[in-house]
Amino acid sequence: MADYPTETHRFTSPDGVELAWTEMGEGRAAVLIHGYFSNAQVNWIKYGHAAKLAAKGFRVIMPDLRGHGLSGKPHDPAAYPPDVLMRDGFALIGHLGLTDYDLGGYSLGGRTALRMLVNGATPRRAVLSGMGLAGLVDTQGRGAYFRRVLANLGSFERGTSEWMTEAFLKTTKGDPQALLNVLETFVDTSEVEIAAIDVPILVVTGIDDDDNGSGEAVAKLLPHGRFASVPGNHMSAVVQPELGQAIADFLAA
Repeated sequence: MADYPTETHRFTSPDGVELAWTEMGEGRAAVLIHGYFSNAQVNWIKYGHAAKLAAKGFRVIMPDLRGHGLSGKPHDPAAYPPDVLMRDGFALIGHLGLTDYDLGGYSLGGRTALRMLVNGATPRRAVLSGMGLAGLVDTQGRGAYFRRVLANLGSFERGTSEWMTEAFLKTTKGDPQALLNVLETFVDTSEVEIAAIDVPILVVTGIDDDDNGSGEAVAKLLPHGRFASVPGNHMSAVVQPELGQAIADFLAA
């Protein structure tokens, strides 16, 4: 896989929080949103997913969500109203003047992309990865798990799911207080809303990933949904080359 240079830029959101995004490649715009605790570098660049898209002629645009990565991490809860991540996504698309683009995300990024879709985003194609039906219609289920991890850092037995989550937080140098605030932004999406999305969508999850429920159930609800699985669970599927390949092949088709 060829090395593609990256450039990181920043802009100010409508409510004054500085947001960062990183770009790779040239051509058709594809906006990819990372997962909770992660960032653009870890989710999309480190394991070669963005490079696979760049090789197919895409300008890959990878925001860092507020509270994550190189974006602002305010501790004031007022900076984290419901659905603010969705509005940040629209703000970036507006800032860049994108009218014809593709959209995708992993885990929280997939949910954020879906929130954009049900609020009027009109990409040509979209990808929801690492996200199942339960994680869309009942966001507090997963939120309670992360709230427990963030409130009890340093107390988990080695090898447990919570310990692995905390270890990932350390690798991404996450800000626990900002990430707790991010949990307050989650908004449920109804099955009726999902079934009304009139965009071709690939739903792709790890074959052993049941953290957010069934990805296949999401694909069945969508009028133009298709489902694919890749090796791994929620934490390991995102490092597999098959994930980037599936996304690149679908968006380039």
